[in-house]
Amino acid sequence: MEMFSGASAVLLASRMAWAAAAPAVAPVLRARVRRGREDPDRLGERLGNPSMPRPQGPLCWVHAASIGEARSVEPIVRRLVDDEGMGVLVTTVTVTSARAMDGVLPPRACHQYAPLDRRVGLRRFLDHWRPDCALRVESEIWPETLHALAARRIPRAMVQARLSARSAARWHWLGGALRQLLDGFDPVIAQTTDDRKRLSDLGVTCVGSPLNLKSDTAAPAPDLAALAALRNDLGRRPLWLAASTHSGEEAIALAAHARIAHRRPGLLTILLPRHPDRGRSVEELVRKCGLTARRRSTGALPGDADVYVADTLGETGLFYRLAPVVLVGGTLAPKGGHNLLEPAQLGCAILHGPDVANVVDVAAALRHAHAAAEVADAGALADTLLHLLEEPAAAARMAAAAEQVAARSRGATAQVAELLAPMIATAKVAHARA
Repeated sequence: MEMFSGASAVLLASRMAWAAAAPAVAPVLRARVRRGREDPDRLGERLGNPSMPRPQGPLCWVHAASIGEARSVEPIVRRLVDDEGMGVLVTTVTVTSARAMDGVLPPRACHQYAPLDRRVGLRRFLDHWRPDCALRVESEIWPETLHALAARRIPRAMVQARLSARSAARWHWLGGALRQLLDGFDPVIAQTTDDRKRLSDLGVTCVGSPLNLKSDTAAPAPDLAALAALRNDLGRRPLWLAASTHSGEEAIALAAHARIAHRRPGLLTILLPRHPDRGRSVEELVRKCGLTARRRSTGALPGDADVYVADTLGETGLFYRLAPVVLVGGTLAPKGGHNLLEPAQLGCAILHGPDVANVVDVAAALRHAHAAAEVADAGALADTLLHLLEEPAAAARMAAAAEQVAARSRGATAQVAELLAPMIATAKVAHARA
């Protein structure tokens, strides 16, 4: 009865939902192509159709949904290839993450889009790739996929496991389903202490101490020519950056700009939306606020504009190197927060909103070190920004403290690799026997 009321019920509900939605799958995928959310040339991969041959030898399937998770697991991918002699298949969901993987994966590692969590496509995917082990990153709990991994007895692990309070409440109501779906995952490495407690409270076993691979992920190297061009264009203008922003957060940033611009002549606000395809709509919002804007994707430099919309991919490292003060997005919108360690590594004074559920341990460490400040609204953001822009020594102290926090956080990759070693050894033995 427990099995039916838990994982089996979730799996049955998922299959029924997919069966009902089957006629809409193709039209929805085409609509996502038109919005730039799917790659038209590789749409078959989302249906489980491979676009390249399986490499020879043992293979680890590493799944990371989006760009942040994919970048954080790059050091593990390199260790699997270089130290363990494994082939690696990296799957992601978003177009931006796929582009980020292009050219950075080592030899014997390849990328595909993850198949939808449907039985037929997933069977095609697994029959072709025949992974000897599987590593899932963060909160990728797909019932059909987890069921298939268990049915094929594929050794599996989860790193940076995340579980929000809201998700934990839903899984609790489902009576043991999460524990059953994650049965056989060894280890399950939580991202934060809160995640570890929630997973353990739901009966998930093999939950290890929290480790955050993002602490070892180097900030993206900038294009030096682009950095020089921007610095030359900006001169000595006062500026700040709102990075990885979501809808609603740009409006808060613009309101803060309007409050302090008269105190800081020539102030430039740089908006770096989490999803670059929102660049045009962000620019329109800027103009509606009565401010001038230029958009990076058009090739323009900031010039004398009030706001620069950085709607390009892979340039966070460039703009973190330009801005002395950074607001990290996903914290004023209810998204749980994005990577706080990346601006810390590059010596930025860090601001964030109240929602840091995804990065709670890092946020606490930064606040304890006086390396970050929480702002709840446009007024608080404006007041804090004005203080840091008028007192560059205070911003520099915060930035130095942030760099120290980032330095103390390093070492997670080696610890995760050690914890994954038994799974890798089991996978190699199984491949040799096959």
